[in-house]
Amino acid sequence: MSGIYIHIPFCKQACHYCDFHFSTSLGKKEAMLSAIGKELEQRKVEFKDAIVETIYFGGGTPSVLDTSEINKLIETVYDNFKVVENPEITLEANPDDLTSEKLQQLHASDINRLSIGVQSFFEDDLKLMNRAHSSTQAHQSLKEATALFDNISIDLIYGMPNMAKERWLQNIETALSFNIPHISSYALTVEPKTALASFIKKGQLAPLDEALAQEHFFVLKERLEEEGFIGYEVSNFGKPNYFSKNNTAYWLGKRYMGIGPSAHSYDGKNRSWNVANNPKYIKAIEVGELPSEIEVLTITDTYNEYVMTGLRTIWGVSLKRIQSEFGEEYYKYIVKQSKKHISEGLIKMEDSILLVTRKGNFLTDGIASDLFMVKLD
Repeated sequence: MSGIYIHIPFCKQACHYCDFHFSTSLGKKEAMLSAIGKELEQRKVEFKDAIVETIYFGGGTPSVLDTSEINKLIETVYDNFKVVENPEITLEANPDDLTSEKLQQLHASDINRLSIGVQSFFEDDLKLMNRAHSSTQAHQSLKEATALFDNISIDLIYGMPNMAKERWLQNIETALSFNIPHISSYALTVEPKTALASFIKKGQLAPLDEALAQEHFFVLKERLEEEGFIGYEVSNFGKPNYFSKNNTAYWLGKRYMGIGPSAHSYDGKNRSWNVANNPKYIKAIEVGELPSEIEVLTITDTYNEYVMTGLRTIWGVSLKRIQSEFGEEYYKYIVKQSKKHISEGLIKMEDSILLVTRKGNFLTDGIASDLFMVKLD
């Protein structure tokens, strides 16, 4: 399985917590879309023997594009790659872009999955985050989207400053009221050089409370599991048959191609990423160059990535795979390093597979880092 990720680097405004690559100016939109199309054509040789099963429009905010522009990019993928009969084609969208007319257009297109960035159903939360949509728009977009699309995911952010458990639960219940089959939920984090970091540094906002975020996480996990959701990855919950195929492929170490400025790619041995600069990206593509850097992954890099992604999922980390693919040294190391976490009830062993327990769920990244191998290859 292979996937294509297309990064659309435009947003209406900057969310206070976001450090992704984007521009709030659409002045170069036409040139950017032309460059993205050319990159797809230039890189088709990389997937000459691959079958594309997922196409994912991320960003940025891809829903700022006209549906005709999205359709043209999808056509470019079909013109240059082998695509399965029914690929998962996801569009990240903001509620304010999902007007009735836009939803009808998207429904008529090849887009068959929406990932809607709700983040919160409370107006003051949205203002704190500097989201472009209102609570009313969030409700209305979901009401209309669910009437047209079966496969919908929404994003929710927990760990908001001073958000009581009851208020967080209200967010979850509102989401559930729309019968959404997939929810992605992330803790609010403070990234350097963001407005949120500045507010906290100046004392305009209280520092984030990790204990509160942990409480919110367990409330979320328990409530969603009651409704038949499966937490197949730490931050992702889906009903059976509604797991994100795009994200699942990433966590299972499958190949993917990232198109657009700042987009990352992985071919199983190398990781590469395009320049996070719109003018430089456009200029390079126009003269037939790929403005990217490549990192050749060592066996240790690959082992560490497998441990990190595996522990975050319900598929865990296979000790048999560690032994066969990475060798006896890595196998003995992970067995030794995992003993402490097993004794503390943070991870467990089932059929030679390491899995994070409910107790260790919120601490997954820290546990994984303790299992990383640090060495020179």
